[in-house]
Amino acid sequence: MINHKKIAAVSLSVLLAATAVGCSSDKQPEAGTAQESAGAADDKTPVTFTYFSFSKEKDVNSNETVIGKELEKQTGVNFKMEFAVGDSKTKSGVMIASGDYADVIVPEGEIDKLLDAGAFIPLDELIEKYGPNIKRVYGPYMDKFRQEDGKIYHLPFSANQGYITDPGISQGAFWIQRSVLKEFGYPKIKTLDEYFDLIKKYKEKYPQVDGKDTIGFAAFAGVKDNFFALTNASMHLAGYPNDGGVIVDMKTHEAKVYSAGEYEKRWIKKLNEVNAQGLFDPESFTVNKDQYLAKLTSGRVLGYFGYNWLVGDASNNLKKAGVDEKRYAPLPIVFDKDIKDQYLDPPAFVNNRGIGISVKAKDPVRIIKFFDNLLKEENQILVQWGIKDQTYTVNEKGRYVLTPEMLKKRNDPEFKRSFGFQYFEYSWPRYGNNSILKDGNSYGVGNQPEVAEMDYTEGDRKILEAYGAKTFADMFSKPDDRPWYPAWSINLGQGTPEQIFGQKSQDLQLKYLPKLIMGSPDAFDGTWKEYTTEFGKLDSKTYEETITKVVKNRIAGKW
Repeated sequence: MINHKKIAAVSLSVLLAATAVGCSSDKQPEAGTAQESAGAADDKTPVTFTYFSFSKEKDVNSNETVIGKELEKQTGVNFKMEFAVGDSKTKSGVMIASGDYADVIVPEGEIDKLLDAGAFIPLDELIEKYGPNIKRVYGPYMDKFRQEDGKIYHLPFSANQGYITDPGISQGAFWIQRSVLKEFGYPKIKTLDEYFDLIKKYKEKYPQVDGKDTIGFAAFAGVKDNFFALTNASMHLAGYPNDGGVIVDMKTHEAKVYSAGEYEKRWIKKLNEVNAQGLFDPESFTVNKDQYLAKLTSGRVLGYFGYNWLVGDASNNLKKAGVDEKRYAPLPIVFDKDIKDQYLDPPAFVNNRGIGISVKAKDPVRIIKFFDNLLKEENQILVQWGIKDQTYTVNEKGRYVLTPEMLKKRNDPEFKRSFGFQYFEYSWPRYGNNSILKDGNSYGVGNQPEVAEMDYTEGDRKILEAYGAKTFADMFSKPDDRPWYPAWSINLGQGTPEQIFGQKSQDLQLKYLPKLIMGSPDAFDGTWKEYTTEFGKLDSKTYEETITKVVKNRIAGKW
C-alpha cells in the first residue's frame, strides 16, 4: 500500500485544535466500476440512502419534507437523515472503530479523522462520468480541495458563483438586547468597556424579568465543540476576522497565536471583572445548546458574543413571537476606539467542510447523480427559495420577493423544517452563500436586498435610523481583502508538532479559562501566570511558521 502523507485541518469548531486529517486509503472501491450497474441512466426506482451529519438537528426522512419529496420525484432517491447527539469526537471515534458509516456523511469538524480513516471514496471518476453540473459549479475550485494524493473526497459548501455581500450579520458580533439600546436612547458604543457599562446600568435598573433574575452576559461555553464561541471574541475585539487560532498581520502576513497572549488576557480579565459584578451567567460553562437558546429567548439575557448561524433558532423564535425589544442587535465591539472592526467575512473559500460518499455506500453512482441533479440551477433555487408562488414570487422586474405571509413562514423554524429549507439549504453540494443566480437574483434569500429590507421590523428600522445605516452590515466596517481567508481551513499533518500544539492548547483553554473567569479577581494574575507557563511549554513556533507558510502560498495562488 502506498503511504499517503497524512494531513490535518485547523477547524472553526475547535479553533486551535488542528486534529487529524488524511487521505483515504487505497483499499477503497474505485468509483464508477462495479457499482455502475446499480446506477443505470435515468433510474428512478425508489431507494433510500442513509445520511449522517455531525451538526445538530432533528432526524427526518428527506421525503417527509416538501423539498425532499420534489427531489425524490426527480430522482427516486430518499435519504434517512440522522444528526449527531452528544460529543462529535466520541461519535466519530465509535464510527471509525466500528466501520459503521452512513452512505453519505457531512463530517463538519470531524472531517480530518474520517478522511484519515479512509471513510470516503474518491469522487474524481464519478464526477467525470456523471457530474456535468458538479464540474460547472466546482470547476474553478477543484484544485483547492484535492487531498495530497491528488484526489477529491468531498464537495465543499462554499463554491460561489459570483459574489454579493450579506446585508445582515450571519457571522460574529457582540449582541445586545434591543431594550437596552432603546432605554438609553440608542447610544453609539464601540468599546468593550462601553458595552458592559451599558449592560450594567440596565441590569441595575431592571434586576428581574418576569420574576427571574436578569442575566447581564451569557457565554456559550458548555459544549466543547462550541468553545470557540467564547475564545474567538478576543481576536475580533483586536480588529481581526475569524482566522481560527491565529491572527495574520496584514503587511507581513505572519500568523501569530493569540491564545494566552495580551488579547486573550484582556478579554478574559474583563469577563472576570464582569463576573465579580454579578453580570456573567454562572451556567455558561454547563449549559447545552438547547438550554442556551432557551436563555436567549427568555428575555433575561442582555448580551452575548456569538455567531448568528449558531443561534438561528433563538433569533427566529423571538422574531416569530413578535417581541421585538427582546431580540438582539449586532454591534462591532472592539477593545479601543481607534481599532477598525473586522467582523464581516471577506470573500472566502472553505475547503475543509463538505459532504462525501462513504466506503459503505450501496450505490455511489446513484448518489453522485443525485448530487449532480441537485446542482442544476432550478434545484439550487428550490433549496434556497422554494416553489414559485408558494414560498416566493417574482415581481415585474424579475426580482424574487416574498409576501408578508411568505416571510412569516420563512422565519418560522418549524415551517423551515417541514418544507425542507432547514435540511437542504446548506449541508449538500451547493453554490456558496454569496452567489448570484444567472438571472441576477441573489442565491441566498437573506442576501436579496428587497427581502432584507422587507424583513425589517419597526424596531429594526429604528435602530438602523439611529445609527445612520440602511442595513445592519452598514454598522460594521467593510472587510479588508484577505486572499488566504480563512486560515482555520489550512491543512496540517496528523501527529505533527502543529497538530499536537493545536490539541494541547485547546485543552489548556478548556482547563484554565473557566477558572480565570469564575475565580476571584485577586487570584486572576496568579492563575494567568500558571496558564501562560503551561502554554509556554507548547511548540507554538512551529505552528505559527506552518500557518504563515501556507498563508503566503495561498496569497501566491498555491492552495
